[in-house]
Amino acid sequence: MITARRMAAVDANAAALGVPRKQLMESSGNAVARVVREVAGGADADDATEVAVVAGRGNNGGDAFVAVRFLDGFDTRTHLLGRPETISTDIARENYEALVEAEYDVETVSDSRALDLDDPDVVVDAMLGTGVTGALREPEAAAAEAINATDATVVAVDVPSGVDADTGDAAGIAVDADHVVTFHDEKPGLSSLDAKVHVADIGIPAAAETFTGPGDLLALSRDPQSHKGDHGEVLVVGGGPYTGAPALAAGAALRAGADLVRVACPEAVAREIQAYSENFILVPFEGQVLEPDHVDGLLRRAAEHDVVVFGPGLGSDERTLDAVGDFLARYDGRAVVDADALQVVPDVDTAATLVCTPHQGELREMGGSTSEDWRERRALVESFAGELGHTLLVKGAYDVVSDGSETRVNRTGNPGMTVGGTGDVLAGVTGALCCTQGPLDAAAIAAYVNGLAGDRVVEDNGFGLVATDLLAAVPAAMWGGRDE
Repeated sequence: MITARRMAAVDANAAALGVPRKQLMESSGNAVARVVREVAGGADADDATEVAVVAGRGNNGGDAFVAVRFLDGFDTRTHLLGRPETISTDIARENYEALVEAEYDVETVSDSRALDLDDPDVVVDAMLGTGVTGALREPEAAAAEAINATDATVVAVDVPSGVDADTGDAAGIAVDADHVVTFHDEKPGLSSLDAKVHVADIGIPAAAETFTGPGDLLALSRDPQSHKGDHGEVLVVGGGPYTGAPALAAGAALRAGADLVRVACPEAVAREIQAYSENFILVPFEGQVLEPDHVDGLLRRAAEHDVVVFGPGLGSDERTLDAVGDFLARYDGRAVVDADALQVVPDVDTAATLVCTPHQGELREMGGSTSEDWRERRALVESFAGELGHTLLVKGAYDVVSDGSETRVNRTGNPGMTVGGTGDVLAGVTGALCCTQGPLDAAAIAAYVNGLAGDRVVEDNGFGLVATDLLAAVPAAMWGGRDE
């Protein structure tokens, strides 16, 4: 089972792995044609079988254009909703032009009210795919009515137009399909439909789901009408024995898109942390280190933020670890837990949603197991995440991210990132992303972005990377990494 958003990411990741989208479209169209042949009577079908294809101008329509080529021997007519020059992707346009050049029966529907499907045996609904939600607009709404008015068997490509693939709901009129040919894996909403669902393997490698890639970045967006705070407020709780760590985490949260970042730290080091950047808002508490007496105030602060990044530079003083445990036991929001604070997590019963970011040594200290082989480590991390009930981002040459039921692996990054401070940057990036993404997605995207930023620094400057170099490279990796 895969959501529409995740499917878009996997599709893009497959292309990044070297599987061309055009090749996937060819496989998709072939799969649609096989189902059409099946519902049209299989071997008993002949050239008297009439197939009407109603195609949109995106890749869903492109799948249908391919299918038409595999339906030679049938009486097919393709109805394109809109002008050919408005077909939105190159591969869909190429497959449309192939039909025209080969003199298939193709007509352009400029006015949906004039759509005449006649009396076909099969109608192929290829107007809109899984990425489109909400009520159908024209010309698709009128076309859906025309499809539903026929007595034909209706085969929908990927999802019936007008139906939300994740929920099975329709906001208005939708195509009433008898069969749905969906690709790679079933979509959550299809099981609720009164239609037979055919799941077609179109050759997307398993690695496109397992490994993070540029497709994961498709989840990121910025609304042009957004306001301060819409992309999250992060509270970094850290510092005491160390001052650079909370500063790096706070800077990374800002670079990764959080609108406001505050740093709660001992007042003894507040001026030093503030000196790292005028962009930080400091909220100091009394003393040299975090202590249990500070927890009430921190909880009040945390309630005003979307995410807390807990741990960078806090140290392992016994009073500090007691305070971490008390905070987590009473906190019910989202938190990224890093560094010395990690060792407290297994012993705390918390209602909080945690993303824990240990390296493999810290994972062992938490009670988990690891392996040099990333495949074995993936299974071990998934099992331990399930036991903990929290999301784990275990750092290594291959980062492993798991919530206990779903696991992803990240391959970006390089040996230059063994330098101190890179984990603090990762914690901050994860914190910012947790403001707008689910825990697993936030951790997976953060691992990919952090490693990609490190790769870019090393590519430009060679080894000798320092954490501030990584920090500076985060925005370009996040927003420019879709084409990597």
